[in-house]
Amino acid sequence: MQTFFRKQIMLPQDHGSWVFLLSPLIIGLITGRTFSWTSLALTVAALFSFLLRQPVTMAVKAYSGRRPRTDLPAASLWIAIYGLILLIAVGKLVIDGFGFVLWLAAPGLPIFSWHLWLVSRREERRQAGVEILATGVLALSAPAALWIGIGHYDSNGWWLWLLTWLQSSASIVYAYLRLEQREQASAWSRREFWKKGRRALLYTSFNLFFTLVIGWIGWLPRFIFLAFLIQWAETLWGITHPAAGWKPVRIGTRQLIVSCLWTILFIVFWKV
Repeated sequence: MQTFFRKQIMLPQDHGSWVFLLSPLIIGLITGRTFSWTSLALTVAALFSFLLRQPVTMAVKAYSGRRPRTDLPAASLWIAIYGLILLIAVGKLVIDGFGFVLWLAAPGLPIFSWHLWLVSRREERRQAGVEILATGVLALSAPAALWIGIGHYDSNGWWLWLLTWLQSSASIVYAYLRLEQREQASAWSRREFWKKGRRALLYTSFNLFFTLVIGWIGWLPRFIFLAFLIQWAETLWGITHPAAGWKPVRIGTRQLIVSCLWTILFIVFWKV
């Protein structure tokens, strides 16, 4: 039985990715104001869709020769368990009249297939573009949760999706910068700090400026930019204080704290 309960087959090992699932979902649930059994079904569907990725990835690794074939029984078991729970949650959404939110999962299928193809070729690591697209799919849980909470479609859901995706995209780019600093920054000059951090700063500066302008003209809550200000400030700090010699867990923990603060501030200023 122990072979069926290995964490590397049951649970995602990239622990930092949890925030990209939970942050948009929590934002959508809270801004939706009402938590119902349908909201719970959506939460379960989002969670187990996310969990399903791990055993499917392990199965692909086993079939492509990257892992032993003895992993297949455990992977198959968890695919079946997660898949069954997912189907039950999806059924609840359909019965309650919210089957239309399932269309939001459609973009995830080609992106996940692309990820699995990269896994089969041992090329899935350091694929920032794929990760950014994947977080865009995860961010779709925000409008889904909002619509279920208020009981109908509302165009504000797309703002939630866009803003949470912008934040997660900037987080990924910044995380790659910090990991690069960890490995190479000891040999960089101060000028190179800014050159290497240019892309991360561009992402966070765009997010800050965009939300400031859109809030000023009244399309978004006026102070929503303050949530993005903390991420922009963190990027500036990270460029001038490189993570040379840091352990990945230290980088990830700091990223998690910033993302949690962003989520809290976003909810506060969205409701102001």
